[in-house]
Amino acid sequence: MLAPQHRLRSTALFGQTIRKGRKKGSRTVVVHVFAGGGARAEELPVPLQEASTAGPRMGLVVSKAVGNAVTRHDTSRKLRNAFRAVLDEGEIEFPSGTCVVIRALPASARASSEELVADVRSCIRRALR
Repeated sequence: MLAPQHRLRSTALFGQTIRKGRKKGSRTVVVHVFAGGGARAEELPVPLQEASTAGPRMGLVVSKAVGNAVTRHDTSRKLRNAFRAVLDEGEIEFPSGTCVVIRALPASARASSEELVADVRSCIRRALR
């Protein structure tokens, strides 16, 4: 389970991350990363001000194209664990107020947890360059 401070729950932040964030993809996922644009916390919109005080926040998009409800739930769980594994490694330095949206592609339903961790890590690294 992902800690509450790392969950992206704001609809406004989801939209802003997808619209303004950097997008990188792999065979199994597409990752949108929005690092707040380097602005100071007081210059950011209210949802981003709240996000800048916590660690990186992550949200998921798992559509019906991935599979039925059981498959989507299983894929969501694997992706949350993949993001948590990337956070626990500590190799990636997330700027303050970073928001990450991970969109699962149909291939993610058949991918192993190790493949998903590698793809999520790779996409986040490329998006933060």
